[in-house]
Amino acid sequence: MALLVQKFGGTSVGSTDRIERVAELIIRSIHAGHKVVAVVSAMAGETNRLLGLAQQIDPRAASRELDVLAATGEQVTVALLAMALIKRGYPAVSLLADQICIHTDNKFGKARILAVDSQRLLQELEQGHIVVAAGFQGRDIEGNVTTLGRGGSDTSAVALAAAIAADECQIYTDVDGVYSIDPRICPDARRLPLMPFTDMLELASLGAKVLHSRSVEYAGRFKVPLRVLSTFKPDAGTLIVDEDKLMTQPYISGIAGQSGVTLLRLEAITATQWQQVVSMLAELNIETDMLQQSGQWPDQLSMSFSLAAADLLQVTDALQKITENSVITVHHPDQNLAKLSIVGIGIKSDPMLVARIFSLLFEMNVQIWALCHTESRFSVLIAAELLEKVAARLHQVLVTTES
Repeated sequence: MALLVQKFGGTSVGSTDRIERVAELIIRSIHAGHKVVAVVSAMAGETNRLLGLAQQIDPRAASRELDVLAATGEQVTVALLAMALIKRGYPAVSLLADQICIHTDNKFGKARILAVDSQRLLQELEQGHIVVAAGFQGRDIEGNVTTLGRGGSDTSAVALAAAIAADECQIYTDVDGVYSIDPRICPDARRLPLMPFTDMLELASLGAKVLHSRSVEYAGRFKVPLRVLSTFKPDAGTLIVDEDKLMTQPYISGIAGQSGVTLLRLEAITATQWQQVVSMLAELNIETDMLQQSGQWPDQLSMSFSLAAADLLQVTDALQKITENSVITVHHPDQNLAKLSIVGIGIKSDPMLVARIFSLLFEMNVQIWALCHTESRFSVLIAAELLEKVAARLHQVLVTTES
């Protein structure tokens, strides 16, 4: 008998019929002798609908109130799933984040989980209940509703699995595992039966939409075995584990693309002002990448970094306070960019691989706006309209023909 946390995303619970199907999947695990905590997202499209209502009231609505609104989507789903289980004769109880005691910081819209109290969960399981928990949401120290950002239900599931020492955290979604590339882009995409946490974290943070990057980070930190499965054709899926548990692994784990990226460049900035910019980004909880610096230290610097285009307005508004009464100029030359990344262990130490990547990009006449090169990934910023074509070509040459 195993203790399982099973997470079902918005597509999996996108209608009452699908919620009924999820109930059957959970019951199958119960019949196999397992105890189950189910974590669910809002029904597909519901969060967008709710935020759309907020836009109609105020395009710059307070982030605290947006979280209060957005969190209601999961409350609907947990209740419906619990009803579906109880109707079938299986005792179930729906719980929201404050009932479970999921503690977060107060970064509304992008909150991070600080701690989870396992007492209520373990008590319900001991009483023979199937726990249906709301994903995506938490409470800060003042009792305010918080949300974890897009894909945050994955993180909720992993955090609960860590808190109760679950044997496995199973992420049910609309795909049957992790692939070497998005199958919609390349028909030669290969499902990977096993993957190390390190590679999965890179892929998740670089645009692979199967898992939320924070969930992988959390799973790796607390050693929670993570499995990606399909709600619609469940099988073994992909198991994500510690690297030392893998006897063999592919040289290149995968290729990921992330659209909706922009490049921001600051000219004539001082080291002091740059520190202010970094602090501002941290305060806003804005993730950046591809940081580059040039110029004369410390008074005549040029700095650039990439960020999500959706964060650009918030960042440029905050930059005005730093750049006023100075000669700093702010450029964002092209907002319609995409980040293309190749992930695998030892990429940086293979000059021939890097040379092949550059050669392929040159052959396709691809302009590189920025790049980042680490031990486990090689990323370039390119025009968004080229992303799928270039990704498919790199996969064909570097993955398919090498296997």
